[in-house]
This record gives sequence, C-alpha cells and structure tokens, in this order.
Amino acid sequence: MSTTDILKEIDRLPFNEKLFVLEKTLKDILRYNYEQQMTIAAEAMENEYKTNPDLTAFSDLDMEDFYEAK
Repeated sequence: MSTTDILKEIDRLPFNEKLFVLEKTLKDILRYNYEQQMTIAAEAMENEYKTNPDLTAFSDLDMEDFYEAK
C-alpha cells in the first residue's frame, strides 16, 4: 500500500478514528526520535565512561551495605 493509498483511507475515516491515527503516529515518531537521541548520547559517552574513573568512582561501593545517618 502506498502513502497515497493510506492517506485516501484516512480521509474516509470518521473524525475520532483520524484523531486516533494521528495520535498513534505522532507518539511513534516521538518515541523513535527519543530512542535515536538516547542512542547517540550513549554512544557519545561510552568512551568517557570507559576511560574516566571519576564517572564510575562510586560504583566501587555498589556491594557495600548502606546505612542512613539519622
């Protein structure tokens, strides 16, 4: 089915169904864009986390018990 066919089919839908299609499409686009941005950011920081010990200094404490000071 081509884009033109899809648009023709959408034109035939009642308003509430058109709105549903629009909302679903927009959410998918935004989710995809967010995932792409997060992937780019993670790839940009990967080397930094591997080489900069200041970013992982507290992970040495991960297995220690935590006691809240009162």
